[in-house]
Amino acid sequence: MHCPFCQHDDTRVIDSRESDDGTTIRRRRECPKCAERFNTFETAELKLPAIVKNDGRREAFDERKLRVSFDRALQKRPVSEADIDAAVRAVIHALRTSAEREIPSLRVGEYVMVELRKLDQVAYVRFASVYRSFEDVQAFREEIERLERELPGLDKVQLPLLAEPDVAAPPRRR
Repeated sequence: MHCPFCQHDDTRVIDSRESDDGTTIRRRRECPKCAERFNTFETAELKLPAIVKNDGRREAFDERKLRVSFDRALQKRPVSEADIDAAVRAVIHALRTSAEREIPSLRVGEYVMVELRKLDQVAYVRFASVYRSFEDVQAFREEIERLERELPGLDKVQLPLLAEPDVAAPPRRR
């Protein structure tokens, strides 16, 4: 490793520490020539599959786009950043373990929906409405009813998505 200060061609490692999530190693280095110290970070570079868009275009996987999708769906929802980070990592892990060189964008969307379903029902429906291009309110209702059938017991954690038929809906604020 070259010294970034004097360009000496050798430095020595003083200390190495693994990050909390185990994906990065921080190395504290010192240059024997100029005695300056600096940090380097080491991560494994794993190739993710290319994403095949609906129109046939191919593009490299972009973790930033994935994170933006989660952030939009979870906007103003009570979900921690740590939980969002874990969901993003879960999707990336699913992509890596697929062992495919190319993955359709639709499958990436399915992975996102699986993780959103675990995190927050409202965020899941938000994402599903865009992802599945809901055309009308009935499509929303069908998705919500399907979600409630598939996830029994979550009503204790979150408010129900649809009001019970015999209960009047609260008045809307303007």
